[in-house]
Amino acid sequence: MKRSLAFAVTLASGFALNAAAQVPAAPTPASAAPVATAPAGPAKIAVVAFQVAVAQTNEGQRNFADLQKKYDPKRQQLKTLNDEIESLTKQLQTQGDKLSETERASRAKTIDEKKKVLQRDAEDAQNDMQQEMQELYNALASKVYDVLASYSQQHGFTLVLDVAQQQTPVLYASESTNITKAVIDAYNVKSGVPAPPPGTPAAPAPAPKGPGAK
Repeated sequence: MKRSLAFAVTLASGFALNAAAQVPAAPTPASAAPVATAPAGPAKIAVVAFQVAVAQTNEGQRNFADLQKKYDPKRQQLKTLNDEIESLTKQLQTQGDKLSETERASRAKTIDEKKKVLQRDAEDAQNDMQQEMQELYNALASKVYDVLASYSQQHGFTLVLDVAQQQTPVLYASESTNITKAVIDAYNVKSGVPAPPPGTPAAPAPAPKGPGAK
């Protein structure tokens, strides 16, 4: 129960970030198959941290901020319940020797019931937010991929490797081959979504694996 409660408390204080960090990569768009015949000559290869690119677009940051705001009331509700549980637990610990056995048992039962409610509500909230985060990511990833494909064709890249994937085959790549920022900038121009206000938390994304990653 202690482990379960700790899990619920973590969710109560910041389940939005937990849910966001657990969003898996979106399925590869159907259009990810080769769309053009590679030009003759030496291959021109680039790398991109695709999940990072999606999360750091202006649209991605805006969507994540909006989702956090949507779940703020639930997060506050969970925090209030957690604070109540801590207060009741402290009272029982300090006053326990002055209470009858029946009263101690009654208070302990109340605390246990509230812990179960906290855990259940926190898990439900995380699952709901994770599902919404996945849907937002998938929709945006498809659009960012289209910009990536267009950018790659315009600049003559014959192969683009995703270094954000955990099983990336890339062991080393020069920074000059990394087109992540260029794709983000290109998407921001196409989408027309303005940059978020200063101080807005960036949408979390899995850390890229590959060049320079440990």
